[in-house]
Formats: sequence, C-alpha cells, structure tokens
Amino acid sequence: MFKIFKRYSLISLIFAFSFNMIVYIGSRMIAGDWHHYNIESSFDVRIPFWPPSSIIYLGCYLFWAINYILISRQEKKEICQFFSADFISRVICFVIYILFPTTNTRPEINPDGFWNQIMIFLYSVDAADNLFPSIHCLVSWFCYIALRGKKQYPLWYRGFSCVMALLVCLSTLLTKQHVIIDVVGGIVLAEVCYYIGKHTSIWKIYERILDKINAKIFTEKRE
Repeated sequence: MFKIFKRYSLISLIFAFSFNMIVYIGSRMIAGDWHHYNIESSFDVRIPFWPPSSIIYLGCYLFWAINYILISRQEKKEICQFFSADFISRVICFVIYILFPTTNTRPEINPDGFWNQIMIFLYSVDAADNLFPSIHCLVSWFCYIALRGKKQYPLWYRGFSCVMALLVCLSTLLTKQHVIIDVVGGIVLAEVCYYIGKHTSIWKIYERILDKINAKIFTEKRE
C-alpha cells in the first residue's frame, strides 16, 4: 500500500506541474498578440514599487515545491481531492487568459543596483500577460489551505504557510507583476476550486484516471 501511495503522489505531482506549464505557455502562445486589457485601479498606482520583494516572488517556487510534496503525501482521497481542485483551477485560468487577456503598466527601471538587475531579469522572462487571476497567488493560497486545520502538520508550519502565502500575494503587487484584482481573483479561485474538490464527487473522476495511469505504467509483481 505504501508503494502504491508513493506512485499516486509522483503521478499527481508530474501531471500538476505539466498541466500548469501547458496552461501558462499555451495561453500565451494563443493570445499573446491579442489585445490585452489593463485593469489597473487608482489604488494600484499608489502601491510602491519595491524591487527587494522580488526575492519572495522568485523564492516562492521552493515554498510551492515543499508544500505540494507534503500535500501529495496525504491519503489517496485527499490527494485526489486536492489535485482535482488544482486541475479545475488551471482550466478556469486557461479560459480566462484566452477570453479576457490582461496586462498592466510596468515601471521603468534604472539598471543600477543589484535588486534593479533582478527585476530587469524578472521582467525579461515573465511577460506582462496571464495576469488575472494570478497563478502566483492561486498556487500559494492552495499551499496554505491544503494544510489548514490539519493537525498532522505542526501548527507553526501551518502558520508559516499562511504568512508565506500572504507575502507572495504582497510581492506580486510590490514588484508590479500584478494588480489587486489579480490577487483577489487568485485567492478566491483557490478557495472555490478547493471547495469543489472537497465537497463534490469530481475527485472520483481524478481517482479513476490515476488508477488507469498507475495500472498502465506500473505493474505489480505476482507471486
């Protein structure tokens, strides 16, 4: 049983990562040259640009990796519930990125200074599109709510996950990578999809798919 559990974990992680890349890159390939809407508010304009916050924006990938691995080590039902929610969220993101592509106004950056160089690099590898909802905020909030209230994880780490998720959301604003509505959209989408994954039978479809993949790839030794 432990070996099968590990297999489900691996399959779920690989599929989640692969599908996320398909959504992010695929939507950019399709709608990259289309008209993009700027939904910046007057309040967004007042938020300061603070390049050092890029350390959180970039460093959160380690946070995601650790928490997704922790989540994938849960019971099979919980794995299916979470990763079905994760899948649904990306489908919704893809649809929105195609039907309502958004952009924002990025500041001009003086090339002097270490943090300014980091921001120039960040802007060069991450175009100002696929903004609403923010996948950074979506994934970070998933990392928190999937551990929320679960006593098998230390209270301090659950608290840390909440704080880290909030800091990531804040960093998306301080780096001018996103605007407020992008952040709200990412958090709300995570909560809604997680509720669907936990309280509907959709996760059973995901479980059946996992079973077929597991049976196809892995073969149990017969005595």
